[in-house]
Amino acid sequence: MAWFLGLGIAGIVVLVLSLVFDGVLDGLFGGAVDGLLDGLLSLPVIAGFVSMFGFAGAITLGTTGLGAVGATAVGVPAGLGAGWLAYRLSRALMHDRSAAAPRGDDLVGTAGTVVTAIPAEGFGEVLLRLAGQPVKFAARSANTVPVARGAEVWVEAALSPTSVAVRPVER
Repeated sequence: MAWFLGLGIAGIVVLVLSLVFDGVLDGLFGGAVDGLLDGLLSLPVIAGFVSMFGFAGAITLGTTGLGAVGATAVGVPAGLGAGWLAYRLSRALMHDRSAAAPRGDDLVGTAGTVVTAIPAEGFGEVLLRLAGQPVKFAARSANTVPVARGAEVWVEAALSPTSVAVRPVER
């Protein structure tokens, strides 16, 4: 039973190491293993197989009188099932393309509020909503006029990933 428990624990350790050091093995061998550790031979799939094989074998050995051969016969299908589930889950997570990440250009035309006054020739800060979340950006006045704190502004351009050009809203 110690061998089966050892395999089960080793599978869990490999799974934790694959999560912590994701991609490190690919870089260690100078690209020689590119693509080898993907898909059915990925570390999570191997770890799922080894751990389920070990634990199912240990449970079978401890609860029945089948012996090591019977425990192996039960552990292999259980390990294959766990490996297949790990493969399907990792594929589903890797191929989830539900929405594109927001870009700076997505801010153009949105309204915001000045949280730090914007001087005529310098930067202040504005609070904008990006993908529904409030985000603070550095802001420069597009008309080179000062904008007071609390004023409502419109974004005219994205200057960089963290700064925008704004103009005050006139009502």
